[in-house]
Amino acid sequence: MSEAALYTRLTGADETPEIAEVRNGLRHVVAQSLNKLADGLIDPKLVLSWLLGAMGAPGVLIGALVPVREAGALLPQLALSRVLARRPGRKRFWATGAALQGVAALSIGAAALSLTGAAGGLAVLAALAVLSVARAGCSLSHKDAVAENVPKTRRGAVTGAGTSLAAAAVFLFGAGLATGILPLTVATIAGAAALAGIAWILAAGVFMTLDETARETSPPEGERLGALFKPLREDAALRRFVAVRACLAVTALAPPFLVMLAGGQGAGGGADAGAQALASLGPLVLASAAASIVTGYLWGRIADRSSRRALMASGGLAALVLGVAAMLGAMTGGLGGIAGAVATMFMAQLAYGGVRQARKLHLTDMTTRETRAGHTALANTVIGVALLAGGLLGLLADFAGPAAALALSSALAVLGAVLAYGLDEVQGRDA
Repeated sequence: MSEAALYTRLTGADETPEIAEVRNGLRHVVAQSLNKLADGLIDPKLVLSWLLGAMGAPGVLIGALVPVREAGALLPQLALSRVLARRPGRKRFWATGAALQGVAALSIGAAALSLTGAAGGLAVLAALAVLSVARAGCSLSHKDAVAENVPKTRRGAVTGAGTSLAAAAVFLFGAGLATGILPLTVATIAGAAALAGIAWILAAGVFMTLDETARETSPPEGERLGALFKPLREDAALRRFVAVRACLAVTALAPPFLVMLAGGQGAGGGADAGAQALASLGPLVLASAAASIVTGYLWGRIADRSSRRALMASGGLAALVLGVAAMLGAMTGGLGGIAGAVATMFMAQLAYGGVRQARKLHLTDMTTRETRAGHTALANTVIGVALLAGGLLGLLADFAGPAAALALSSALAVLGAVLAYGLDEVQGRDA
């Protein structure tokens, strides 16, 4: 199959795309596949949580994994946007961030093999913090890079194809853990972290081969950092988008509470429940990866038609799944065994993937070449603060149980879906 035929099949393009778009689009798919593969191999919500538990790290460090990973990738973006504005290209910026993530992932693997207890947990958390800041640069520059190389109506399919290909590989990883082909040991997870590091370094190399047109730089000379919040004050559409995204951020924060219920911890299951939660890692990774496989294709195509409707649908699905999980947790203290936990995690991750895919595409398509990086950084910085505030869900879980945290998450997802109804249809605009 030729490159053009493969690209056309992946994106569903009606007309034959230009060769430059085909080559750049396929490079995006490969780089995205490697990037998402690395993400899945050291997912903080599942894999790193298990790793720190197996290393004997304190619970407070395990609870900090998701906030550090998510907020750390968002909060630096407003400052980084000023650096990016001085750069004529985007591929070098993204590749540098990917390479740094690779080094940080290799460090996580090394810490897992050489340290235990609080020292090991702190070392992993420190490496994750470095990884998250590097990821901030990737997130900031990626939307511009995709918009530069891939036209509207095909951007979601390109990024979705990469997500699905990576998820298939992560599915095999989860299957290996679930069946015992891969022993569920610290050494195995350390090896997965090392493989993630290699994948990110390879992704950096692939991204550097993009054909990129240099753009005019616009250094914000004399502009205070606080002035970058001006678009949020003046642009009602951007404010609504940020509000939608803040509400739907619960889809990223909820999985640890599902893991708690999967181990029966909502019922005070004690040591046996903790062991059950650790033993369920393979099936839960399988569920998450299977959802990502479906997500990449399904939500990418839906979002290409209407990212607004994709946000509404994925937010509504999240509200339903998290609400049902909260009810089950309150009534039974669990999710109905491993089968129930796997089904719930699959649906929750399906909703999360939809939110993630749709909100990225919506922001890409609602902005212009001149405003995209700044608006992305602004939105991500605000969401980073919201994610830190989302750490209060953990306190609620400690005080009232994971079912209560899931109930509140469901309510916020409902609000996010309702707010998404008022977003503009941006797929019809010019890029």
